[in-house]
This record gives sequence, C-alpha cells and structure tokens, in this order.
Amino acid sequence: MNSVDLENITKIYGGTTPSVDDLSLTVGDGEFFTLLGPSGCGKSTTLRMIAGFIQPTAGRIRFGERDVTALPSHKRDTGMVFQNYALFPHMDVTGNVSYGLSMRHVPKAEKSQRVAEALDIVGLGGYADRRIDQLSGGQQQRVALARALVIQPSVLLLDEPLSNLDAKLREETRAQIRLIQKRAGTTSVYVTHDQSEAMAMSDRIAVMDAGVLHQVGTPREIYRRPATSFVARFIGRSNVLEGTVEETEASRLAVRLQGGEVLFAPVAAETVSSRVAVGDQVALSLRPETMRIEPAADDTATPVGAIRARVRMTEFTGSSCVIWLRYGEQDLLATIPDTDDLPEEDQDVMLRPDIERTWVVAP
Repeated sequence: MNSVDLENITKIYGGTTPSVDDLSLTVGDGEFFTLLGPSGCGKSTTLRMIAGFIQPTAGRIRFGERDVTALPSHKRDTGMVFQNYALFPHMDVTGNVSYGLSMRHVPKAEKSQRVAEALDIVGLGGYADRRIDQLSGGQQQRVALARALVIQPSVLLLDEPLSNLDAKLREETRAQIRLIQKRAGTTSVYVTHDQSEAMAMSDRIAVMDAGVLHQVGTPREIYRRPATSFVARFIGRSNVLEGTVEETEASRLAVRLQGGEVLFAPVAAETVSSRVAVGDQVALSLRPETMRIEPAADDTATPVGAIRARVRMTEFTGSSCVIWLRYGEQDLLATIPDTDDLPEEDQDVMLRPDIERTWVVAP
C-alpha cells in the first residue's frame, strides 16, 4: 500500500516562525493529491520533506507502514518531477529516461523494455532518439515525467511542473499528466499555486497559508464548502461578508450583516455552521454565480434574505456577464447569464443569495 501519512509535521528554519506548522494529512493509495497555496505557504517545503531533501523539525512521515522520516531521499523510493525539468541536455530522450534505471543497475533488456513502456505511457513512443533541444516545453515535461515513472516509484512528487509553460500548453499538459497518472496508478503529490490547475487535476486538495493547513477536501467540497474565509477567497471568486449569528435552527441559521441585513445559511454537520451559537462572529461565503439580481425601487425596504447594492459596471465574458457592485464599503461580484436586460451602472439592485449555497466560514 503506497499511502503517505504526515503526522504533526513542523519545519522551522533558524527563527521561531514555522514554515510548516503541525501539519497532519493522509494521501491515499493511488490518489492524485495537491498541496495548494500562495507563494511562501509551506507547500514546497512539505513536498521536500516527503522527498527526504530536508528533515522535519518535528513529526513523522510514513509511506504505508514504513516510517521514512530518517531515511535519505535515495532510499525512499520516490520519483520527482521538478519545475525546471532538470533534464540532461547532452543525453537523448532514452538516456534521460533510463538514467535512474542505470543508477539502479537494472539489466539492459529490462531497462530497454521499461523505458519503452514509460515513453508509451507519456505519449512519446516515437521520440526515443530525439535530443532534448529538439523537443517542445510540453514534450520535455513529459520526458521528465517518464523519467520519474520508469523507476516505478512508490510515490510520485511533482513540484510546480507546469509553471514554465505558456497558458495554452499548460492547460493541455495538465490534462495529459492527469491521464498519465490515472493510467500508471501511482500515488502522487502535486504542488501548485494555481487554483484552476489544482481544481482540474486533483482527487483531493490541501489548502495551505503561512505554514498552516486550512482545509482538505475534493475540489467540489473546497469550492462549495470552504472552511475559512481564506479558502473562500483563494479558491475562485467569492464574496465574503462578516456578521453575527442572530438565530440558529436545526437546518439553518440567520446571520445579521454589519450593514443590518439578515441572510440565511444551511447548517451542515462537522462544519463551522454546526459549531456556532447566537452572538458568534462568522463570515458568509457567497459565490458570484449563486446570487440572483432583481431591480430595487428607491422606497423598497430590503427584505430578509437579500442585500441592497449598487451596480458599478458590467463585464461581458461570452456566455455570461460579471456584475461589479458596491455594498457599503465592500465590492461584490455577481455572475449572471448574458441578457439584453442587464442592470445599468449606478442602479440599485437587490441581491438574493441561494440559501443552500450561502456557506458559513471561519472569519
């Protein structure tokens, strides 16, 4: 079983502030698991501790039942794909892919077979004799992936492998990597700061900031049910409004916003919504696509379950329109289908959030 378990991992470099602070998580056997967060959040440090390039200050790392915390990197049975590919320019594709097998003294016949299989997996079966400088960036990335896979590692580690590619090639290559990983079935830990990349590729995502783990979940869980205001803002677009819990029921609670309006949100087990009480300070995450826009007459009072805002501008994006609004001192976004009857600039409107998609998060 090739799972990865991190138990209370901490890493401190010299000072007193941890780069990674008491991190615990499990990557399942065969799972594509992504560490996601802004620069400096500790995701690459975590990956390097899994790889054995650096040692944790505290905590333990296990691959299945095997404790690898004190093992050097070359004894952990991991394959690594780096941001800069780290290919040997003086070797052809076969030489690069077979390098790890040569270091392991794999017999020649077996080495040739495994290299051919790895190149076939990454879609480069006809490129064995090509020089590295004859390959595109995306092809070089797949050579690096084949080199990591050919040694048949217990765990595949990928450190921002797409960051050097242009936008179109990055999108194409991320799909190829995911298909290759599924075909190989290798337990994989992927590091990126790109939210769309993580959402498109991952079985599960761990969102980190300033060395702290904020949430682990599937892409849909993290998008629809963020645990904290940081996750809500970092993953996609979100309107985060702070308020005070005014009423709690078994299935929903009422939150009075700082502007005085009252919105409702569902209560779900094992989330922030199930742990709050009347008087607690909370935040609500409202995704732009979950809000309905209605005209607001000048003399109309704001009904419960809605907020009043003023349109600042509209953006046509093709199939939909983004409406920029002002609510008090805060900017809001709403996404609606394209229509000829869009609200006008400086017009007051009522925003009615979908109650089931209004999510309580930690401020």
